[in-house]
Amino acid sequence: MVKDKVAEPEWKYLHVNEQWQQMKNIMMETAQVTCGLPKGRCRHKEAWWWNEEVAEAVKEKEEQERGIKLMEHAMKVVQWIFEQRISAAD
Repeated sequence: MVKDKVAEPEWKYLHVNEQWQQMKNIMMETAQVTCGLPKGRCRHKEAWWWNEEVAEAVKEKEEQERGIKLMEHAMKVVQWIFEQRISAAD
């Protein structure tokens, strides 16, 4: 399907932006034919897989990442202080 539309010679000599738009349209049309279209708005805002266990795991991971960032910042501050003391001693 995509091969047939891409092989059409009529748009090959267009400007680059027009070629890009053509390729985008071909891919979007092919995706719609292959996958179909959604039937409407999502009726629920929350994902069905999001539960307390997932929320707790995400919270724990965020806390760990925050701790790592704080530790990295503290190491940079200590290194800066050390460098300042060395340069002051010279």
